[in-house]
This record gives sequence, structure tokens and C-alpha cells, in this order.
Amino acid sequence: MKDEKRGLARGLTQYGDPEFALYLRRSFARSMGYGDEMLGRPIVAINSTPSGFNNCHRHFPELAEAVKRGVLAAGGLPLEFPTISLGEVFLAPTSLKFRNLMSMDVEEMLRSQPIDAAVLMGGCDKTVPAQLMGAASADVPCVQLVAGPMMTGRHRGERLGACTDCRRFWARYRSGQIDSAEIGEIEGNLATTAGTCAVMGTASTMACIAEALGMALPGSAAIPAVHADRLRCAEATGRAAVALIGTDRRPSRIIDARSVENALRVLLAISGSTNAVIHLTAIAGRLGIPVPLEQLNRLTAETPVLVDLKPVGSHYMEDFHAAGGLPAVLRELRPLLHLDCLTVSGETLGELLDRPARPARDPAVIAARESPIDEEGGLVALFGSLAPGGALLKRAAADPALFEHEGRAVAFDSLEDLAARIDAPDLDVAPEDILVLRNAGPSSPAAMPEAGYLPIPRKLAAGGVKDMIRISDARMSGTAFGTVILHVAPEAAKGGPLALVRSGDRIRLSVAKRRVDLLVDEATLSARRKALPSPAPIPRRGYDWLYHSHVLPATRGCDFDFLLPELDPVRRDPRP
Repeated sequence: MKDEKRGLARGLTQYGDPEFALYLRRSFARSMGYGDEMLGRPIVAINSTPSGFNNCHRHFPELAEAVKRGVLAAGGLPLEFPTISLGEVFLAPTSLKFRNLMSMDVEEMLRSQPIDAAVLMGGCDKTVPAQLMGAASADVPCVQLVAGPMMTGRHRGERLGACTDCRRFWARYRSGQIDSAEIGEIEGNLATTAGTCAVMGTASTMACIAEALGMALPGSAAIPAVHADRLRCAEATGRAAVALIGTDRRPSRIIDARSVENALRVLLAISGSTNAVIHLTAIAGRLGIPVPLEQLNRLTAETPVLVDLKPVGSHYMEDFHAAGGLPAVLRELRPLLHLDCLTVSGETLGELLDRPARPARDPAVIAARESPIDEEGGLVALFGSLAPGGALLKRAAADPALFEHEGRAVAFDSLEDLAARIDAPDLDVAPEDILVLRNAGPSSPAAMPEAGYLPIPRKLAAGGVKDMIRISDARMSGTAFGTVILHVAPEAAKGGPLALVRSGDRIRLSVAKRRVDLLVDEATLSARRKALPSPAPIPRRGYDWLYHSHVLPATRGCDFDFLLPELDPVRRDPRP
């Protein structure tokens, strides 16, 4: 027998007899119909995540076959394995709660199975960060392959794309501008193909982040899910995974402080999802790389918005792909980037950008750095007495008329309280007020859902109000828009100042000063702090217990404390 520590000979099951273990493994592999030549090849594992509860991934069986073609053509043996799949709209209370669980699943399967390299197939919002977190911890050579965005639908001559248009039409429905028959017609035309949301939501943002980090092939982020180029990209990804075998191009080599900074600049230039800050912080955190919110503000002052996509612009991801995709953005950002960062292709970022641009950049979708859509990046971090640990505002999706504003708080104690009162005819609320939701952060029973996009009270929406300042410790979908302050830290469930806000309090927002302040004297706040109810009890069993016992705040990426590298400082390959 061969004693080569690759393929099936890697990471043998422990029976006390290594030769027997290999003999037994090969005999079981033969039961699947593999011959000697195949069994002698290095193994590329394909972490594929289709699920009947994940509409974004319904094309993954075909995509996985294309990956296998690439692996076989390059001399590897492709073996597909599942992990849990996170379909954004099918999970309660929210998919973020299960991102860390999926990351642990990915990490342990990469570590425990005989894998020489892996292709990570994800797409729907939390799957890509979960896979990259797991890959960073396992440190097995990996390349990310994303699902790709949906194509747009049509409604009465207008293009529709999930899910920014979902929200736009739902707001019109709530305000009485369209009836139940039309909203039903729209429902059937918002999401008509496989793939992730058709706009620059969290899924597309994380696809761009993966490419900017160097963990995905160049030009792969924006290819539509149903385009033939997506299958060709899958085949090329399989080949690239084989090329990783025997190299030092592991996640810990590719993801470093410089590539993380590149990814942050891309996030700002594309006006990406606020969720990406949490996810990138968690991915970087698995390698001991801090991502402080102060860094975001420094970069946003230097990084222009270049991409005109919904929810902050007028185009869709299919347009972004045709306009040159992320490589076109990176070329415009070139003077601001660390060009010596290594990528999974084996080339540096600078070498990739030296390639001829195909297709050429379309300035209607991707602006030149000299004439940007906005001089400052799409996101800012806010601090102040209401958010001493920081908060986020997607300024590119907000109303500039509200950037310097003082108003009266209308506070909701929970998601249940919000649902019960937001549309009440007797709710004391005016357009200039500030809606506040508390107890929706990562350690709350709600587990930080995408509820920060509070609905405009129905009676105000009917009167034509389209935006208000909304503040919470929750998240917001990357497809949403408005003047929405999110991820307020410390969160209310941990006794942060947000827990002390009462209806009628004055709150001041200053985007120019990067501040959000609660204008209440300290004596009053001290009395309120003493009267706060006891924290909700931690669940006593299963994943609920694990999550609520160990989740970190948004500023630490909502990861689990016990998964941080300082708890396991010796990085090792456990599959000798």
C-alpha cells in the first residue's frame, strides 16, 4: 500500500492499526464504484449546501457537477459532502443565530475528513460567512464558489428584483397606494430564478467580499446563477482547488490584515450591506485580526462610492456583471488597495488587475474614481452616549435631510411590542420623531434579526412619509434602505444605554460628527438603570444554551467566544 499522506491516506480513522484503517477505508470506497486510479488521486471535497428550505441554492446539484468536471480534468477526485444550509427567509428567529453552528459544521468536516483541498459552495446570506469562518479555523486550502444572483422579473413593464423591490412595493401596499390583488401579482414576480437576491444585498455583498479577500476566483462574484458563465466558473473553481493542493495557499495566508482592509474598501465602494461588517469581523476574528469600527470610519473618508445598484441606486446585479463586475471596481480602487495580497489563484491582487479588462467597465453602473457617485463610502460608524460601543448607518441608503436631526423618541420594548403598536391609530408619533426598538440584539431572545428596518407607522405612511430615523440593536437586510441606525452597542439586553430610552426622550443624530446621543441627564438614566428588569434566563439545553451562553456582541462579529484563536493558539493540520 502507498504511504503517501494525501487523498484517502490522509487523516486515518483510529483503530490502532494505520494499515488496517487504510485498507478498510479503501474497501468501503470501492463499494461506491471507484477504481484504483481514482482512489490514488488527491481529494477535493465539495461542500455543497442545497436544501428544500433554501431557494437560493436550488441549482447547486448542477453547479456541483460542473465543479466535479474541473476537479477530474485537473487530476483530482471530487467528493461532495453536505453541511447544514441556511435559507434566509425560512429560519426562525433569524438565520444569524445558526451561522456559527454552520461554521462549526464546516470546520469540523474539513478537519476530520480526508481532504486535500475544498470548494465551498454557498450563497444565501449567512452561508458564505459561515463557510469562510469554518475554513479559516480549519485552515485547509479552500476556494469559495458563490451561488450567483437571481435574474430580475417583470411587473407591468417594470423590472423587479428581490428584495429591494419587495420592500418598496410592500411600503406602497401599507400606505394604500396598491391593493391586495396587485401585491399578490408582485409576489409572483419578485423571485423567479435560482440564485441570491438580485440587488446588492447581503448575499451579493458577501460574494464581493469573498472575491476581494482573495478566497474566490476573480470575476466570480456577480455572475448570475442561471448564466452559463456560472457553470464555467464552477468548472474553473474545481481546477483551481486541485491547484491548491501541496501549496501554502491556505486561508491563514490569504486572509490577513491587508486583505481584510481591501475587503472593507470594497464594501464601502459598493455601498454593501451593513451585515457584512459583522460577517467580515467574524471571519477575520477567526484568524486573530481585529476590525474596529474606527477603521471603518477612516476608510470611508477615503473610499468613494462607485457602484449604482439597488438598494441605493437603480441597477441590478445582472447589470453589475455585464458592466465589469468586481474586477472593474477593484481597478478603480487600485491606488487605495494592498496589491501584494495573495489570492487562491496563486497570483497577487495586483497581478490579477494587470490582466486585460473583460468586459470593459460600463460607467453607467460603475463610476470612475475621479467622478464617483459619492465622495465618501456607503457606511459609517456612529458613537456617542446612545452607542458608546458603536453603531452603523448605511449613509448611502439614507435621507441626507435627516443626517443632522434632533427628535423625540417613540420607543418599543421588543419585536412583539413593535408588532402590537406600530400601526395603532392612537400611537403618539409624528414624522419628525425617531423610532427606537430595543431588546433585539445578539444576546436577546430575538437573536438579532433583520428587524432594524422598522416599518413606517401606517398612519404616517398613508400621509406620504417615506423615511424616518430608526434606531435599534437589531440588523437590517442588505436589500433595505432608509435612515436606519443599527447594531447599537452595548445592546439593550446587556444593559446598554438603548435599554434606558423612553418615549418622549430627545435623541440627536449627527452624521458629520459620527454621533448619536441620548439627551437625558445622568441622574434620570441612573434611576432607570436601577429599575431595569432582570435579564432573560439563558435556555438550559441544546443549541439555544450554547448560543446564548457564548455569543459575542456585534462589534466582535457575533461569533462564539470559544471559537476565537487565542483559545487554541497552536495552529496545526490535524490530518497527518
